Amino acid sequence: MRIAEADILILPGLGGIKPGHWQTRWAEKMNTAAIVEQADWWEPNADDWVDTIVKAAELTERPVVFVAHSTSVSALVHAAPRLPDNVRGAFLVAPTDVEESSAAPEAIHVFRPIPRDPLPFPSMLVASSNDPYVTLERAAEFASCWGSDFHQAGEAGHINVDSGHGPWPEGLLMFTRLMQRL
Repeated sequence: MRIAEADILILPGLGGIKPGHWQTRWAEKMNTAAIVEQADWWEPNADDWVDTIVKAAELTERPVVFVAHSTSVSALVHAAPRLPDNVRGAFLVAPTDVEESSAAPEAIHVFRPIPRDPLPFPSMLVASSNDPYVTLERAAEFASCWGSDFHQAGEAGHINVDSGHGPWPEGLLMFTRLMQRL
């Protein structure tokens, strides 16, 4: 599937996204992309975040592919059983381990426990070997449980602006590979 043939719904993590973040750049460059806005980026309510994701997908008429980063990966896997049939895939980047990471802010503990059921659509999970919010082993475990293709991004931190990932062309190549599979 081509990017132009799908609605790309971008799900930022805790705090929303900073200017220059790769998700912001993708939203600006992809004509069919939209950032899903949450009511409260800093003190999430798990039910509200999940409802917002489900409603965003329900408002589309074309195939949907999610691009989730950090905390929104957990929100998306919570939403997965309620998503409409037009959801075709998900690109999951730097999931925050809300269960075991000592660096994860307490505000996101609302997403505990992390669902382990297989996702009802194809997905790819990208993780870094030095992400402060998830170990590579836990990210691989999540990918296995969810049925996601797993890609190790090397020492890439949390794959955000703070770790030097503004444009992130490697991520765009991985996303394109996922899209070709759908």
